[in-house]
Amino acid sequence: MAIKYSLEKKYKKARAGKIETAHGTIATPIFMPVATQSAIKAMTFDQLDACGCQIVLSNTYHLYLRPGEDMIFNAGGLHKWTNYNKPFLTDSGGFQIFSQAAIGNCKITDAGAFFSDHITGTKHFIDPEKSMQIQSKLGADIMMAFDHCPSGGASYLDVKEATERTHRWAERSFAEFQKQNAISKFDQSLFLIAQGGIFEDLREKSIDFIKSFDAPGYAIGGVSVGESREDIDRIVRDFAYLLPEDKPRYLMGVGTKEDIVKAIAAGIDMFDCVMPTRIARHGAFFDIHGNRKSIKNAQFENDFSPLSENCSCYSCRNHSKAYIRHLFKAREISAFTLLSMHNLHYLIELTNNIRNEILNDCFNPEKYLEDSVSNKKTTA
Repeated sequence: MAIKYSLEKKYKKARAGKIETAHGTIATPIFMPVATQSAIKAMTFDQLDACGCQIVLSNTYHLYLRPGEDMIFNAGGLHKWTNYNKPFLTDSGGFQIFSQAAIGNCKITDAGAFFSDHITGTKHFIDPEKSMQIQSKLGADIMMAFDHCPSGGASYLDVKEATERTHRWAERSFAEFQKQNAISKFDQSLFLIAQGGIFEDLREKSIDFIKSFDAPGYAIGGVSVGESREDIDRIVRDFAYLLPEDKPRYLMGVGTKEDIVKAIAAGIDMFDCVMPTRIARHGAFFDIHGNRKSIKNAQFENDFSPLSENCSCYSCRNHSKAYIRHLFKAREISAFTLLSMHNLHYLIELTNNIRNEILNDCFNPEKYLEDSVSNKKTTA
Protein backbone atom coordinates (compact mmCIF):
# COMPACT_ATOMS: atom_id res chain seq x y z
CA MET A 1 0.00 0.00 0.00
CA ALA A 2 1.52 3.25 -1.18
CA ILE A 3 0.40 5.85 1.37
CA LYS A 4 1.58 6.39 4.92
CA TYR A 5 -0.46 8.18 7.59
CA SER A 6 0.97 9.76 10.71
CA LEU A 7 -1.15 11.24 13.51
CA GLU A 8 0.61 14.37 14.71
CA LYS A 9 -1.75 15.65 17.39
CA LYS A 10 -5.17 15.04 18.92
CA TYR A 11 -7.25 17.65 20.67
CA LYS A 12 -10.21 15.87 22.21
CA LYS A 13 -11.43 13.82 19.20
CA ALA A 14 -10.13 16.23 16.52
CA ARG A 15 -6.99 15.14 14.69
CA ALA A 16 -4.09 16.76 12.85
CA GLY A 17 -2.05 14.41 10.71
CA LYS A 18 -0.16 13.86 7.48
CA ILE A 19 -0.72 11.51 4.56
CA GLU A 20 2.40 10.75 2.54
CA THR A 21 1.82 9.79 -1.10
CA ALA A 22 4.00 9.35 -4.17
CA HIS A 23 2.93 12.84 -5.28
CA GLY A 24 3.36 14.77 -2.07
CA THR A 25 2.34 15.00 1.57
CA ILE A 26 -1.19 16.05 2.54
CA ALA A 27 -1.68 17.89 5.84
CA THR A 28 -5.00 16.95 7.46
CA PRO A 29 -7.75 17.80 8.09
CA ILE A 30 -8.19 18.72 4.43
CA PHE A 31 -10.94 19.68 1.97
CA MET A 32 -10.51 18.12 -1.48
CA PRO A 33 -11.83 20.01 -4.54
CA VAL A 34 -13.71 17.84 -7.04
CA ALA A 35 -12.33 17.73 -10.58
CA THR A 36 -15.20 15.60 -11.85
CA GLN A 37 -13.92 15.09 -15.39
CA SER A 38 -10.23 15.62 -14.49
CA ALA A 39 -10.72 19.40 -14.34
CA ILE A 40 -12.27 21.97 -12.01
CA LYS A 41 -14.91 23.75 -14.08
CA ALA A 42 -13.84 27.26 -15.18
CA MET A 43 -10.46 26.94 -13.43
CA THR A 44 -6.89 26.03 -14.34
CA PHE A 45 -4.70 23.93 -12.05
CA ASP A 46 -2.52 27.00 -11.37
CA GLN A 47 -5.62 28.74 -10.06
CA LEU A 48 -6.43 25.65 -8.00
CA ASP A 49 -2.95 25.79 -6.46
CA ALA A 50 -3.56 29.44 -5.61
CA CYS A 51 -6.50 28.27 -3.48
CA GLY A 52 -4.16 26.11 -1.39
CA CYS A 53 -5.20 22.79 -2.90
CA GLN A 54 -3.26 19.71 -1.70
CA ILE A 55 -5.25 16.85 -3.29
CA VAL A 56 -7.92 16.59 -6.01
CA LEU A 57 -10.79 14.12 -6.42
CA SER A 58 -11.80 12.86 -9.87
CA ASN A 59 -14.79 10.77 -10.85
CA THR A 60 -14.42 7.22 -12.15
CA TYR A 61 -17.89 7.09 -13.69
CA HIS A 62 -17.42 10.22 -15.79
CA LEU A 63 -13.85 9.40 -16.86
CA TYR A 64 -14.89 5.86 -17.79
CA LEU A 65 -17.54 7.27 -20.13
CA ARG A 66 -15.22 9.88 -21.62
CA PRO A 67 -12.44 9.92 -22.58
CA GLY A 68 -12.17 6.36 -21.22
CA GLU A 69 -9.64 4.88 -18.83
CA ASP A 70 -7.47 3.56 -21.67
CA MET A 71 -6.93 7.07 -23.04
CA ILE A 72 -5.82 8.32 -19.63
CA PHE A 73 -3.66 5.25 -19.03
CA ASN A 74 -1.93 5.73 -22.40
CA ALA A 75 -1.26 9.37 -21.48
CA GLY A 76 0.52 8.16 -18.32
CA GLY A 77 -2.32 8.27 -15.78
CA LEU A 78 -4.16 11.25 -14.32
CA HIS A 79 -1.01 13.10 -13.32
CA LYS A 80 0.46 13.07 -16.83
CA TRP A 81 -2.97 13.49 -18.45
CA THR A 82 -3.68 16.68 -16.49
CA ASN A 83 -0.05 17.74 -15.98
CA TYR A 84 -0.95 18.18 -12.29
CA ASN A 85 1.56 16.52 -10.01
CA LYS A 86 -0.24 16.69 -6.68
CA PRO A 87 -2.13 13.70 -5.23
CA PHE A 88 -5.35 12.47 -6.85
CA LEU A 89 -8.19 10.44 -5.34
CA THR A 90 -10.76 8.65 -7.50
CA ASP A 91 -14.15 7.56 -6.26
CA SER A 92 -15.49 4.20 -7.43
CA GLY A 93 -18.28 5.54 -9.68
CA GLY A 94 -20.90 3.76 -7.62
CA PHE A 95 -22.73 6.83 -6.32
CA GLN A 96 -23.18 8.29 -9.81
CA ILE A 97 -24.38 4.94 -11.15
CA PHE A 98 -26.84 4.25 -8.32
CA SER A 99 -28.26 7.77 -8.40
CA GLN A 100 -29.75 6.84 -11.77
CA ALA A 101 -31.89 4.11 -10.19
CA ALA A 102 -34.55 6.70 -9.30
CA ILE A 103 -35.15 7.37 -13.01
CA GLY A 104 -34.99 3.71 -14.02
CA ASN A 105 -31.52 3.80 -15.58
CA CYS A 106 -29.85 1.40 -13.16
CA LYS A 107 -30.36 -2.18 -11.99
CA ILE A 108 -28.31 -3.37 -9.04
CA THR A 109 -27.62 -7.03 -8.32
CA ASP A 110 -25.00 -8.85 -6.25
CA ALA A 111 -23.04 -9.26 -9.48
CA GLY A 112 -22.75 -5.48 -10.02
CA ALA A 113 -24.62 -2.56 -11.57
CA PHE A 114 -26.27 -2.46 -15.00
CA PHE A 115 -26.91 1.10 -16.16
CA SER A 116 -27.44 3.38 -19.15
CA ASP A 117 -25.06 6.30 -19.34
CA HIS A 118 -26.40 9.85 -19.26
CA ILE A 119 -24.55 10.92 -22.43
CA THR A 120 -25.57 8.44 -25.14
CA GLY A 121 -27.89 6.03 -23.34
CA THR A 122 -25.45 3.19 -24.02
CA LYS A 123 -25.84 0.22 -21.65
CA HIS A 124 -22.92 -0.61 -19.34
CA PHE A 125 -22.06 -2.99 -16.53
CA ILE A 126 -19.64 -2.22 -13.70
CA ASP A 127 -18.82 -4.52 -10.81
CA PRO A 128 -16.17 -4.27 -8.08
CA GLU A 129 -13.56 -5.86 -10.33
CA LYS A 130 -14.28 -3.50 -13.21
CA SER A 131 -14.19 -0.45 -10.92
CA MET A 132 -10.77 -1.49 -9.61
CA GLN A 133 -9.51 -2.09 -13.15
CA ILE A 134 -10.69 1.35 -14.29
CA GLN A 135 -9.22 3.12 -11.26
CA SER A 136 -5.96 1.22 -11.62
CA LYS A 137 -5.61 2.61 -15.14
CA LEU A 138 -6.52 6.12 -14.01
CA GLY A 139 -3.55 5.93 -11.66
CA ALA A 140 -4.81 8.02 -8.72
CA ASP A 141 -2.86 7.84 -5.47
CA ILE A 142 -6.01 6.79 -3.58
CA MET A 143 -8.77 4.56 -4.97
CA MET A 144 -12.17 3.87 -3.39
CA ALA A 145 -13.87 0.49 -3.07
CA PHE A 146 -17.03 -0.13 -5.09
CA ASP A 147 -19.93 0.20 -2.64
CA HIS A 148 -23.73 0.32 -2.73
CA CYS A 149 -24.91 3.72 -1.47
CA PRO A 150 -28.68 3.67 -0.77
CA SER A 151 -30.79 6.82 -0.83
CA GLY A 152 -31.37 8.82 2.32
CA GLY A 153 -34.99 7.73 2.62
CA ALA A 154 -34.36 4.01 2.13
CA SER A 155 -36.02 1.56 4.53
CA TYR A 156 -34.13 -0.47 7.10
CA LEU A 157 -34.37 -3.62 5.01
CA ASP A 158 -33.16 -1.84 1.87
CA VAL A 159 -30.23 -0.29 3.74
CA LYS A 160 -29.40 -3.65 5.33
CA GLU A 161 -29.31 -5.26 1.88
CA ALA A 162 -27.13 -2.46 0.48
CA THR A 163 -24.77 -2.65 3.47
CA GLU A 164 -24.32 -6.39 3.20
CA ARG A 165 -23.74 -6.03 -0.55
CA THR A 166 -21.16 -3.32 0.19
CA HIS A 167 -19.32 -5.83 2.41
CA ARG A 168 -19.28 -8.51 -0.27
CA TRP A 169 -18.13 -5.95 -2.81
CA ALA A 170 -15.43 -4.73 -0.40
CA GLU A 171 -13.97 -8.24 -0.35
CA ARG A 172 -14.02 -8.36 -4.14
CA SER A 173 -12.64 -4.83 -4.47
CA PHE A 174 -9.80 -5.61 -2.07
CA ALA A 175 -8.90 -8.84 -3.88
CA GLU A 176 -8.98 -7.22 -7.33
CA PHE A 177 -7.01 -4.22 -6.10
CA GLN A 178 -4.25 -6.50 -4.85
CA LYS A 179 -4.22 -8.27 -8.20
CA GLN A 180 -4.03 -5.01 -10.17
CA ASN A 181 -1.56 -3.43 -7.77
CA ALA A 182 0.89 -6.29 -8.31
CA ILE A 183 1.18 -5.38 -12.01
CA SER A 184 0.46 -1.61 -11.92
CA LYS A 185 3.05 0.99 -12.83
CA PHE A 186 1.41 3.42 -10.38
CA ASP A 187 1.76 3.75 -6.58
CA GLN A 188 -1.84 3.36 -5.38
CA SER A 189 -3.80 2.66 -2.21
CA LEU A 190 -7.37 1.46 -1.63
CA PHE A 191 -9.77 2.92 0.95
CA LEU A 192 -12.77 0.88 2.10
CA ILE A 193 -16.20 2.41 2.77
CA ALA A 194 -18.68 1.87 5.61
CA GLN A 195 -22.37 2.13 4.83
CA GLY A 196 -25.44 1.63 7.03
CA GLY A 197 -27.60 4.68 6.41
CA ILE A 198 -29.07 6.25 9.55
CA PHE A 199 -29.30 2.92 11.39
CA GLU A 200 -26.84 2.57 14.24
CA ASP A 201 -26.63 -1.22 14.33
CA LEU A 202 -25.88 -1.35 10.59
CA ARG A 203 -23.26 1.39 10.87
CA GLU A 204 -21.49 -0.40 13.71
CA LYS A 205 -21.50 -3.73 11.85
CA SER A 206 -20.24 -2.06 8.68
CA ILE A 207 -17.35 -0.35 10.45
CA ASP A 208 -16.42 -3.58 12.22
CA PHE A 209 -16.43 -5.38 8.88
CA ILE A 210 -14.21 -2.98 6.95
CA LYS A 211 -11.81 -2.76 9.89
CA SER A 212 -11.17 -6.49 9.46
CA PHE A 213 -9.15 -5.59 6.34
CA ASP A 214 -5.76 -3.96 6.71
CA ALA A 215 -6.66 -1.10 4.39
CA PRO A 216 -4.57 2.11 4.40
CA GLY A 217 -7.67 4.28 4.90
CA TYR A 218 -11.40 4.13 5.61
CA ALA A 219 -14.43 6.22 4.67
CA ILE A 220 -17.93 6.86 5.93
CA GLY A 221 -20.29 6.89 2.95
CA GLY A 222 -23.97 7.58 2.56
CA VAL A 223 -24.35 10.62 4.85
CA SER A 224 -25.08 13.28 2.23
CA VAL A 225 -27.81 11.61 0.19
CA GLY A 226 -30.95 13.13 1.67
CA GLU A 227 -30.77 12.49 5.42
CA SER A 228 -31.85 15.05 7.99
CA ARG A 229 -29.33 17.44 9.52
CA GLU A 230 -29.79 15.67 12.87
CA ASP A 231 -29.19 12.20 11.41
CA ILE A 232 -26.00 13.28 9.62
CA ASP A 233 -24.64 14.86 12.81
CA ARG A 234 -25.52 11.79 14.87
CA ILE A 235 -23.94 9.24 12.52
CA VAL A 236 -20.70 11.19 12.14
CA ARG A 237 -20.47 12.03 15.85
CA ASP A 238 -21.19 8.49 17.07
CA PHE A 239 -19.21 6.46 14.55
CA ALA A 240 -16.20 8.39 13.22
CA TYR A 241 -14.13 7.58 16.31
CA LEU A 242 -14.72 3.83 15.78
CA LEU A 243 -12.58 3.93 12.63
CA PRO A 244 -8.89 3.02 13.18
CA GLU A 245 -6.91 5.83 14.79
CA ASP A 246 -3.75 5.06 12.80
CA LYS A 247 -5.42 5.45 9.39
CA PRO A 248 -7.00 8.41 7.53
CA ARG A 249 -10.73 8.90 8.02
CA TYR A 250 -12.71 10.25 5.06
CA LEU A 251 -16.29 11.59 5.11
CA MET A 252 -17.54 11.42 1.54
CA GLY A 253 -19.53 14.13 -0.24
CA VAL A 254 -19.54 16.73 2.55
CA GLY A 255 -18.66 20.39 2.03
CA THR A 256 -20.51 22.96 4.14
CA LYS A 257 -18.76 24.82 6.94
CA GLU A 258 -21.15 23.33 9.50
CA ASP A 259 -20.59 19.78 8.24
CA ILE A 260 -16.81 20.15 8.15
CA VAL A 261 -16.45 21.75 11.59
CA LYS A 262 -18.66 19.14 13.28
CA ALA A 263 -16.98 16.25 11.45
CA ILE A 264 -13.46 17.42 12.34
CA ALA A 265 -14.57 17.66 15.97
CA ALA A 266 -15.74 14.03 15.66
CA GLY A 267 -12.37 12.87 14.32
CA ILE A 268 -12.69 13.05 10.50
CA ASP A 269 -9.64 13.98 8.37
CA MET A 270 -10.78 14.29 4.73
CA PHE A 271 -13.73 15.88 2.93
CA ASP A 272 -14.89 16.47 -0.65
CA CYS A 273 -17.87 18.09 -2.31
CA VAL A 274 -18.81 19.64 -5.68
CA MET A 275 -20.92 22.23 -3.87
CA PRO A 276 -18.47 25.18 -3.62
CA THR A 277 -17.82 25.32 -7.37
CA ARG A 278 -21.35 24.36 -8.35
CA ILE A 279 -22.93 27.18 -6.36
CA ALA A 280 -20.29 29.57 -7.74
CA ARG A 281 -21.61 28.95 -11.24
CA HIS A 282 -25.01 30.06 -9.95
CA GLY A 283 -23.57 33.24 -8.43
CA ALA A 284 -23.22 32.12 -4.80
CA PHE A 285 -20.24 32.80 -2.56
CA PHE A 286 -19.29 32.34 1.10
CA ASP A 287 -19.14 35.36 3.38
CA ILE A 288 -16.69 35.65 6.29
CA HIS A 289 -18.94 33.40 8.40
CA GLY A 290 -19.35 30.70 5.74
CA ASN A 291 -22.92 31.67 4.91
CA ARG A 292 -24.01 31.76 1.27
CA LYS A 293 -24.62 35.09 -0.44
CA SER A 294 -25.75 35.71 -4.02
CA ILE A 295 -23.68 38.05 -6.17
CA LYS A 296 -26.82 38.64 -8.23
CA ASN A 297 -28.43 40.62 -5.42
CA ALA A 298 -28.94 44.31 -6.17
CA GLN A 299 -27.31 45.28 -2.84
CA PHE A 300 -23.91 44.44 -4.38
CA GLU A 301 -24.29 46.61 -7.49
CA ASN A 302 -22.26 49.47 -5.99
CA ASP A 303 -20.41 47.48 -3.34
CA PHE A 304 -16.68 47.96 -3.86
CA SER A 305 -15.62 45.76 -0.97
CA PRO A 306 -14.26 42.20 -1.48
CA LEU A 307 -16.46 39.11 -1.39
CA SER A 308 -15.32 38.49 2.18
CA GLU A 309 -13.48 40.78 4.57
CA ASN A 310 -9.99 39.57 5.56
CA CYS A 311 -10.03 36.85 2.88
CA SER A 312 -6.63 36.37 1.19
CA CYS A 313 -7.86 34.60 -1.96
CA TYR A 314 -7.01 36.03 -5.39
CA SER A 315 -10.58 37.20 -5.96
CA CYS A 316 -10.81 39.15 -2.72
CA ARG A 317 -7.32 40.64 -3.04
CA ASN A 318 -8.00 41.96 -6.53
CA HIS A 319 -11.70 42.53 -7.16
CA SER A 320 -14.87 43.91 -5.63
CA LYS A 321 -18.37 42.53 -5.35
CA ALA A 322 -19.54 45.19 -7.81
CA TYR A 323 -17.01 44.10 -10.43
CA ILE A 324 -17.72 40.38 -10.03
CA ARG A 325 -21.47 41.08 -10.10
CA HIS A 326 -21.00 42.97 -13.36
CA LEU A 327 -19.07 40.01 -14.84
CA PHE A 328 -21.77 37.58 -13.75
CA LYS A 329 -24.58 39.73 -15.17
CA ALA A 330 -22.61 40.10 -18.43
CA ARG A 331 -22.19 36.30 -18.56
CA GLU A 332 -18.41 36.53 -18.47
CA ILE A 333 -16.97 33.11 -17.58
CA SER A 334 -14.35 34.83 -15.41
CA ALA A 335 -17.15 35.43 -12.89
CA PHE A 336 -17.44 31.65 -12.41
CA THR A 337 -13.66 31.46 -12.02
CA LEU A 338 -13.44 34.22 -9.42
CA LEU A 339 -16.36 32.90 -7.36
CA SER A 340 -15.05 29.31 -7.55
CA MET A 341 -11.58 30.39 -6.44
CA HIS A 342 -13.03 32.22 -3.47
CA ASN A 343 -15.31 29.36 -2.38
CA LEU A 344 -12.58 26.73 -2.63
CA HIS A 345 -10.08 28.96 -0.84
CA TYR A 346 -12.60 29.52 1.95
CA LEU A 347 -13.09 25.80 2.68
CA ILE A 348 -9.41 24.89 2.28
CA GLU A 349 -8.41 27.78 4.56
CA LEU A 350 -11.09 26.70 7.05
CA THR A 351 -9.52 23.24 7.40
CA ASN A 352 -6.02 24.75 7.53
CA ASN A 353 -7.01 27.09 10.35
CA ILE A 354 -8.64 24.28 12.30
CA ARG A 355 -5.54 22.13 11.81
CA ASN A 356 -3.41 24.87 13.38
CA GLU A 357 -5.84 25.16 16.28
CA ILE A 358 -5.68 21.40 16.88
CA LEU A 359 -1.88 21.57 16.92
CA ASN A 360 -2.11 24.40 19.46
CA ASP A 361 -4.80 22.79 21.65
CA CYS A 362 -7.36 25.54 21.03
CA PHE A 363 -9.90 24.21 18.50
CA ASN A 364 -13.38 25.27 19.59
CA PRO A 365 -16.04 24.04 17.12
CA GLU A 366 -18.78 25.92 18.94
CA LYS A 367 -17.12 29.24 18.13
CA TYR A 368 -17.27 28.50 14.39
CA LEU A 369 -20.87 27.38 14.61
CA GLU A 370 -21.94 30.31 16.80
CA ASP A 371 -20.43 32.76 14.30
CA SER A 372 -22.58 31.30 11.53
CA VAL A 373 -25.76 31.24 13.58
CA SER A 374 -25.38 34.80 14.88
CA ASN A 375 -24.61 36.12 11.40
CA LYS A 376 -27.67 34.39 9.95
CA LYS A 377 -29.85 36.03 12.61
CA THR A 378 -28.29 39.43 11.95
CA THR A 379 -28.88 39.24 8.20
CA ALA A 380 -32.30 37.57 8.31
